[in-house]
Order: sequence, then structure tokens, then C-alpha cells
Amino acid sequence: MTADPTTAARPRNRKQLIVGAAGRVFSERGYHRASMEEIATGVGITAAALYRHFPNKYALFAECADVMADGLVAALDEVPPDAPLPDVLAAVARVTVTHRASGGVYRWEARYLNREDRRRLGAKFQRVVGRVDEAVRREHPSADDRLRAVAALGAIGSITMHRTSIAGRRAETLLSGAALRVAATDPSAALLGVRAAEPPAQPVPRTRRAEILAAAIPLFARDGFANVTNGQIAREVGLAPSALYRHYPGKVDILSAACLQAAGLLAQWVERSLHEVEGPREAVVALAATYVAYCFEYTALNSVAEAELAGLPTGLRRPLVLAQREHIAVWEQQLRLARPELDPRQARVLVHAGFGAVVEAGRRLRWRDDAGHRDTVTALVVGALGL
Repeated sequence: MTADPTTAARPRNRKQLIVGAAGRVFSERGYHRASMEEIATGVGITAAALYRHFPNKYALFAECADVMADGLVAALDEVPPDAPLPDVLAAVARVTVTHRASGGVYRWEARYLNREDRRRLGAKFQRVVGRVDEAVRREHPSADDRLRAVAALGAIGSITMHRTSIAGRRAETLLSGAALRVAATDPSAALLGVRAAEPPAQPVPRTRRAEILAAAIPLFARDGFANVTNGQIAREVGLAPSALYRHYPGKVDILSAACLQAAGLLAQWVERSLHEVEGPREAVVALAATYVAYCFEYTALNSVAEAELAGLPTGLRRPLVLAQREHIAVWEQQLRLARPELDPRQARVLVHAGFGAVVEAGRRLRWRDDAGHRDTVTALVVGALGL
């Protein structure tokens, strides 16, 4: 009997290939916009063949969410318990860069896991944090909580959240170095007295359209865009669901308006903070202080803009991507003036490392907003940037 050529040609690691392809799609498009058909196409198989490995999209998604965590746990298990901090962080960076294309699943999309899967995934990451924290404390005994450990991990994990083209080894070196500097940062370090300028005024809803937007943002931040209904938004402002369409063509247009508002507020704040700053180092510190202040001041708005951008249709996403690029360009220019040895790609990677440190440090602090927390996180960002 002649073997079925399709069966004979089937790679033994097909399940691994499926998970890799799915992780990339989930990271780029978000859980709800990703489809099994698109994932199957990426692997070169039919959707029917895909369902032979995974019964549904959720099962595949849950498997993807575990890949990074399992890789990190396994890599750190191979590092001796008393290994120096550079060895621990190098292992983390190696796994993270390897899974760069799919690693973004855990940062924002993991909220769509059910409670048990989320608890299990969280336990794995806590093992990783604990291991890094132990190494940080050995090297820097004054560290009295996990803040520096999680910020260092955030700096490394940032590589999964952008597409700057850079060779794997260079990325590992840059990220490990940034994380080491974060771990070594004295959170009370003086920052040249540079502070963020006064923030732009909080948007005051003066129209029904603005009221709808203001009501939707905390719902999107708490439950995720896909889980919020028009009915929920309408109830918050005392309207019938059908009345929303007089102000926004659809729910996605409310999300787009929220993301544009976030970009506009950040751009205004950056412009104010750089207005009277002298020197590139002071400019970078001002940028860091401003970004940190923005994240604490507009936590819900920023989380929506960061987490939901991938879910916007291309036409609505384009102006937001351009705004992001302009913002990064400002950082890149000032950082390269302060550190002329950096090339553009290195500078961009480090800027994103700073952003990653803010996200994880802010979460650790539960975004409790006070001047001390802002100064502490700003110092960690400046450390990541190598100033």
C-alpha cells in the first residue's frame, strides 16, 4: 500500500509550528480578531487540520500564553541557584528574544484567559520574578521589595511589544544591560531636579459624544474592549443603546477616539516638558518624567490605548501608529544626543525598554499615584536608558 503523501510529509513538530504561528497572530491582531483560518494559513494547513490538534481557538490561545512562561521557567531552572544576576538576566533575555514574535500574548491578551488558566500562568511568572528578585537582592542588598526585579523584567519583555529590526544577539545584550542597570538603580537617585511639566487639563465631557467616550474608557480598561457592550456604555450615560449611533458609527469608533485622545494628551505633555529644557540628558530625563506622570495620571486611558491598538482596523490604526512613531522619534533623537555611541535601532530598543519598566513597575505599585512613586519609576527608566 502506498503511503498518503500528505501524511508522510507532515512534520513531527507540527503542533509546535501551530503554536508559534498562533502566538504571532494573537500578538499582532489580538485574541478576538485572530481566526483559526488565518492561523492555519500561516502554518500551511487547512482549518480542519488545525482542529485535529486544538478543539477551539481558546485552547490554542491558552497553549500560546504558556509558551513564554514555560520557556522562562525551564531556562532559569538550568541556571545555578547562586548564579550572579547577569547570568540570570541573560537567560531571561535569551528566551524572551527567541519568543519575541509571540511573546506579546502574555502582557495584554492574557486577560482573556479564564480564571484558572490566568491563575496558573500567573504562578509561573511569579516563579520567574522570585528567581530574579533573589539575584537582585544578592547583588544589591538594599533592594527591599520586588520593584526593581519586575521593572528589570519589564525592560527585557518590552522587545515583544514593538517591531524594531535588530539581530537577536544584539537585542539580548542591550536588554540584559538595560535590566542590569534597572536592578542597580537607586530609586531615590537625584534626577537633576527635572520634573514633568504640569499636565494638560483633564478632558471635561461637555457634549454627549464626550460623555460617551469618558464612560467607555474605564469599561474598556476594566473588562477589555471585546467584552464591553454598547448597552453597558449607554447605561453609563443614561441613553438607549440605539442612541449611541447618533454620536459614533460603532463601538470601534469609540475605541479609536480613546486612542486618539491618549496620543494627543501625551504629545501635548511632551511639548510642555521639553519647552525650556537645556541639554540632551536633561531632555531625556524630562521625557522619562513626563511619560511616567502620564501613565500614572491617565492609567485607564493609557492601558486602553496600549492594549487595544492591535484590535483596530487598519484605517483607524494608521494615524495612531504614526503618532507613536513621532513620539519614539523624539526620544530617539534626544537619547542619541545624550549617548552618541548608540545607533538608531539601539536607541529605539532602549526607549521601549524604558516603557516596559514603567508598565511593570506601575503594576507592582498598583498605579497608586504620588510624587514618590513617580520619582522612583522615573529613576528606573533613566537607569534602563543608560544615562
